[in-house]
Amino acid sequence: MANAAPETSTQSSDSGTPDVRLSGVRKTYGDVVAVDEVDLEILPNEFFTMLGPSGSGKTTMLRMIAGFELPDRGRIELAGRDVTDLAAYDREVNTVFQDYALFPHMSVGDNVEYGLRVAKVDKGERARRRGEALEMVRLADYGDRKPSELSGGQRQRVALARAIVNRPRVLLLDEPLGALDLKLREQLQVELKQIQREVGITFVYVTHDQEEALTMSDRVAVFNEGRIEQIGEPEDVYERPGNAFVAGFVGISNVVSRPSGSFTVRPEKVRLIGEGDTVEGYEVETGTIRDVSYAGMVTRFHVELDDGGSIQLARQNAETTSHQAEEALRGRQVKVGWRREHTVAVADGGSNGSGK
Repeated sequence: MANAAPETSTQSSDSGTPDVRLSGVRKTYGDVVAVDEVDLEILPNEFFTMLGPSGSGKTTMLRMIAGFELPDRGRIELAGRDVTDLAAYDREVNTVFQDYALFPHMSVGDNVEYGLRVAKVDKGERARRRGEALEMVRLADYGDRKPSELSGGQRQRVALARAIVNRPRVLLLDEPLGALDLKLREQLQVELKQIQREVGITFVYVTHDQEEALTMSDRVAVFNEGRIEQIGEPEDVYERPGNAFVAGFVGISNVVSRPSGSFTVRPEKVRLIGEGDTVEGYEVETGTIRDVSYAGMVTRFHVELDDGGSIQLARQNAETTSHQAEEALRGRQVKVGWRREHTVAVADGGSNGSGK
C-alpha cells in the first residue's frame, strides 16, 4: 500500500512577517497565462528556490517581485509593505542575472560600489562596504581589474557583490549559474549558500536545474504551467512528490499505475531480487531487463514489468564492476523489489492545485 503524499501548503508556520508575500497573483500575455492566481510566502533569511521547466512561470514571478513586471491581479508585499504598483527602484530588492550585466569600462571595485554612488553614500563608507562585499565573494584582491580580465565564475561573483553591497532585504537570482560549466557551477552552488548564510539576506532563486534546487534551498516551489504544484523542503519534494509531474520533474522517478491507483518510487530505492534474497516488507514484481546503461557512479537498469508499465532502478558501482557482465543481463527475466514505505501515492498529471 503506497503512502499518501502530504498536503501541499505555501503558508508559513512562522508567526513573523514574511519577507515576500504574494496573494492571488496573476499575469497574462495575450492569451497566455504566465502566472495563475498564485499565493506564496517566503520567510526572512530563507534560501527559497522557484524550480520548473521553461515557460512554467517562475521567471515571470521573479520579475514581478522585482518590479520589472506588474501583475494583472493580486498583491505583492515585501516585509508587510504593499509594493504591487511600485517601480523596481522603490523596492528593497536587487537582482542577479545570468549575463552578469557588469559595466565593461569600470573596474571591479567601481562596478561593486556603483549602486552606493547612485545612493550618494559617502566615499569612506563606499570603500568599506565595497571591501566587505569583495571579501565575501573571495575577490578581495581583484578590485582594480576590469571585468574582461576575469573568468565567467569571477564575473558572476562580482555581480553578486554588487547586488549585496546595497544590503537589500531580498536578493533575486535569475538562473545566475546557467552559463557556467558543470564543475564551476557545483563549486558556486556551495559558495552561494555559504554567502547567503553570512549576509543573512533572503535569497529567491530561479532555476530549471533540479539538482541545483535540491542542493542549495531551504524550501523549493515546483512550478508548472503558471501554478505551484508543490512546495516544501528539498527532502519532502524529492521523497514525497505530490503528483506525477513533481515525481517526474524533480530528479528521476518511476510512476507505476495499477488498478488501485498510481504510485512513485525512486530508482535508487529499487533493487534486483536474487535467489535467496530476503523480501519481507518488499513489493516484488517480475519483468524483463530491456536496457542497461553505465552512468559512472551507478548503472541503470530499465525493466519492463509483466503486470504493465516499466521501472528503472539504479545500482551503485561501489565496487569494481564488469559492465560487460551487466550488459549480458539485457533480455533476462528478473525480479525487482522496493520497500513499501518508499512508495508514494500520486495524482496523475499536474497543475491540479491552486498554488495556495
